[in-house]
Formats: sequence, C-alpha cells, structure tokens
Amino acid sequence: MIQVNNLSKTYLIWQTPFSRLFVPLVVRLCGKLFSRFSLSLTHKYCQPVQALSHVNFTVAAGDSLGIIGLNGSGKSTLLQIIAGTLQPTQGAVSVKGRVAALLELGSGFDPEFSGRENVFLNASILGLTREEIAERYDAIVAFADIGDFIDRPVKTYSSGMMVRLAFAVQVHVDPDVLIVDEALSVGDARFQAKALAKIEEILKRGTTLLFVGHDLSAVRAFCNRALLLDKGHVVKAGLPDDVIAEYLFVVQKDRIEESGHNVALKRHDKGFSAAGFDIVKAEFVEMGQHATLAYGANVALFIDLNMTIHVDSPFLILDVIDSRGMQLGGRRIAIPAFNGQRRLRVTLACTYQKGIYRIRMRLVSAPSIELTVMMSRYDELLSIEMVDDVRDKFTGLFPLPIEFTWEEN
Repeated sequence: MIQVNNLSKTYLIWQTPFSRLFVPLVVRLCGKLFSRFSLSLTHKYCQPVQALSHVNFTVAAGDSLGIIGLNGSGKSTLLQIIAGTLQPTQGAVSVKGRVAALLELGSGFDPEFSGRENVFLNASILGLTREEIAERYDAIVAFADIGDFIDRPVKTYSSGMMVRLAFAVQVHVDPDVLIVDEALSVGDARFQAKALAKIEEILKRGTTLLFVGHDLSAVRAFCNRALLLDKGHVVKAGLPDDVIAEYLFVVQKDRIEESGHNVALKRHDKGFSAAGFDIVKAEFVEMGQHATLAYGANVALFIDLNMTIHVDSPFLILDVIDSRGMQLGGRRIAIPAFNGQRRLRVTLACTYQKGIYRIRMRLVSAPSIELTVMMSRYDELLSIEMVDDVRDKFTGLFPLPIEFTWEEN
C-alpha cells in the first residue's frame, strides 16, 4: 500500500527574504557558464538542512507501521510527503487507495464556513461524493459531539472543537491508508477514549496504518512493525519491542551525558545497562525465569544488584506488564548505599486474569521524580503465566480494592 524509495528531503534556509528572491534569480541567469560563482553565492546566503536522507521502506495492505524518533528526526516531514502535502527533494513515494491523514487537524477548514459546510468541503477533498458524505454526516456530527456549533462559523470554535470535528471527518471516510501524527491526544479524556476505539475499529477492517508518535505504548498496541528515525536516517526497523529498546537506549544515552553522569552504557538482548550499576541475575525462587501460577498465589524473586559506582538516590523500578506491553502497575524500591553486590528479595501477590505477564526492571538515579535518569533497563527477564480463568470475579486485568454493601431504600 505504501512504497518509499530512496526518499530525501532538503530544506533551504535563506538568510533574508531578499536573498530568497535574488539568489535563485542570479543562478538562473548565470546558468552553467558561471556555475562555480552560482554555487558559491548559494552557499553564502543559503543553509541547506537535510531532514530526510535515503529512506526506504514498504507497508503491505493491512499492515501497521509505527515511526518513532527524537524531535527533529524527520518524522513529520516523512508523513507530509507520504500524505502528498510536501514534495521530496529526491526519491519517490507510491501510495495506493484512499488516504486519511491526521496531520495538523483543522488546518484545511475555512474559518468563515460553518462546521456543516466544512464537513462537506473536507470530505469531498478526501474523495467522497456528496451522496457518500450525506450518508456519513450524522455519524460525523455525533462523533465530534459539538452540538449546535455545527451550524456556526468555524472561527467561533475553540481549538479543541475544531480538532475534534476534523478528526471525525477523517476517520469516517473509510480510508485504505490511515496516517496518524500525534493525533490521539486530541480533546478531553472521554473523546480520547472514543478516538482510540475508532482507530481500533478502522484497523480491524484491514486498513493500513502509518503511526507517528512519542507514545510508545500506543506504538506497541497498534503496530506490528516499527521504524526508528534519527537525523533523517533509518537507524533500525523491525519488531516494535526491538525498535523501542533501541530508541530508549539513544534517549537515555543522551540524557546521561546531559546529566553529567560519567558512565558508559552497553546494549544487551534485554535492553541496556550502565557499567557499575546493573543487575547480575534475576529469577523466581525455585522456578527460574518463568513462573506458572494459580490466581492469588504469591511468588518470590531474587534480584542480584551490582553497584560499584556512586549513584545519586539509586532506585529499582519494578513493573508488571501484559503481553501487549501495557503496564499494569509497579513499585519504586530505594536501594541502600553499598559497594559491590547485594541481593534483593521481592514477593508478588499475583491476582491477575488468565494470560502471560512480564516483569520489567529499571535502575535509575532519582533525586526527584522530575530528575529521574534511567541508567539500566531490563525487559523480559522474567515472565508469569496465570492459568486460572477468573473473569467471573472481576473485570479488567486485575481487581480493584472496591467494597460494596446493599442497603434498604
């Protein structure tokens, strides 16, 4: 559905508006006769910025690709080129079918038109006939939930109302390809939940998804492949967990350098760790790396910690995550000062629904919550399989501490 071949994009940053007009005119007039002069003049007044460099990938029908990376890595530029709102400097992009792009929602609305008129205008641009728009109109208005404002000029809308209406139009055009750029954070909590449910509904119909965002949980939940961009280059592509691990390594390496910690990070197959502040071994008592448990059973695990460097306020963060990478809960455990190795014993009461869960561990320097720096990360060291079906006891993945009594009226 999407094929990207040798894609590059270079922005030209001119010193002044006059140079933006004057230099290309001189270069055009000089032509090949004064090519060296034209080139030097361009370099003097123009600074090229390489946003993308030789990017290649394909997305098959019904596939879902998540694109992650630091700010300025070229993610939004890539999506704009695929959506057709930006032209590449080099390379080619091929997209099949109807495309719905959740980019800069509401930017195509005419502020003088009413919401109703903008729905028809925007949907027609996306390829729907007037009859098709009329069939979907009531569903679009109900999803946006902006009430009588639908018949008022868009210029009277709040930013949230405009974004919600634009989102509603895009997701109701039955796209073959859905492009999402940080658009799942629109509106309030209720609308976000509705937006996520709608995205899931669209994907179940076989729509191809291209998702960009900093929400790694959403990448894990919606995508079966991922791609990491760094300074316009594809650094890694593959399974979401593998690509996310590489992304977190890059992020934490930069944060550790900025924080002044003089430690070296090393990658391993379960994440990364800092030399001198790491986990030597972790296992369940008498069960090894995997525990098969009945509902409500307690399980103990040993964690052997190594700390031979000074760390400000060291903590172990232990999380329980489900098979999709969503976090159920966790605990921050303060680590006492020591030099060498020590063993920590942790006991978990496993009151989870039937399924497989994983233990994720992180070693951090945390003088405060805001100043927390992750120094070591371990995914999938340990796993738990719950064998009892307890859906009759509670809903969700684990029970909430709820008490209730029946009283007479």
